[in-house]
Parts: sequence; C-alpha cells; structure tokens
Amino acid sequence: MHITTESPGRDDVRRLLDEHLTDMFATSPADSVHALDHSALLAPTITFWTARDDDTLLGCAALSELDPPTSQEPGTPARHGEIKSMRTTAPARGRGVASALLRTVLTEAERRGYPRVSLETGTQDFFAPARRLYTRHGFTPCDPFGSYVPDPHSVFMTLELPAALRPAAAGRAGS
Repeated sequence: MHITTESPGRDDVRRLLDEHLTDMFATSPADSVHALDHSALLAPTITFWTARDDDTLLGCAALSELDPPTSQEPGTPARHGEIKSMRTTAPARGRGVASALLRTVLTEAERRGYPRVSLETGTQDFFAPARRLYTRHGFTPCDPFGSYVPDPHSVFMTLELPAALRPAAAGRAGS
C-alpha cells in the first residue's frame, strides 16, 4: 500500500467520495451532514491523500487547516487541523488502511506544528467503527470546534499533538 497526496477529482476518488456522501445522507439528517464533496476538497486549506495498492484505490483522507494565522501573525502555523473525508473502500476494510491514512494525516499535522487535530463524526451505529478507530489512536470527546454547533447527531473528538514536535517548542527546548 502506498499513500500519496492526490486530487479528489480523479474518477475513482470521486466515486468513493460520492458513495461517502450517499451514506452520510442515508444515515444522518441533512443538516447534520458535514462531509465535503470532491470540489470542496480542492480548497487551498485542504490536503488530500489516497491509499492505493498499485492503481487500486483503497481509501482517502483529508486534513483541513483551521484557525489560520492572521495577517498580523506572519510565519505562525495554523493552530488547529480537522480530519475530513476519511473513507475506506468496502473491499479494503479491516486491512489497516484507515489507520495508515490516519497516521499520515497526524504526521503531517505534527510537521505543520498544529497543537491539535479534531474531527466530527456521527452518533449512529453506522459510525461506531470510526469512533473506535479514533479512540484507539488517542482521540477524546470534545466540544464543537470551528464553525460547528452542538448537534445530537454529531460526536466531536480531538487529539492534542506532542508539543516536542512543534517548531516553537523545539526552539525553546535548547534554551
């Protein structure tokens, strides 16, 4: 399996994202669906990855930059990242694809110096495997973040990233 950044506009990726959106709307009320379509995933604040075996798509994930630095803070990293569009193809489930994608996203968030990464997922049984995955990787429940509001159909989770890996902390370590 190899994981690389890729355009969400590629045909097989679009089909997987369309399947994801179809499942989200079939499982949750429309105003509680926060999944992004392929065009929204093209935003400059989003990095998108796919996992593949040769050319066979196994899954995808994205990292959205939240709380970007203001113009008064040039050179300051964003203060928060959000995981979006985590999806594994049906044949690839149970093979560690989601964990590998999640590790890739978290490694990039650490490299960028984000203090934390958060996500929103559903409360329904359909989302139980996702909640277990995130819990296994250290995510804990949190309040709504960013533009989210309390929603009985949403679970919000966050992971504080190791301070030692952040650029500002590395500079203080030698002081």
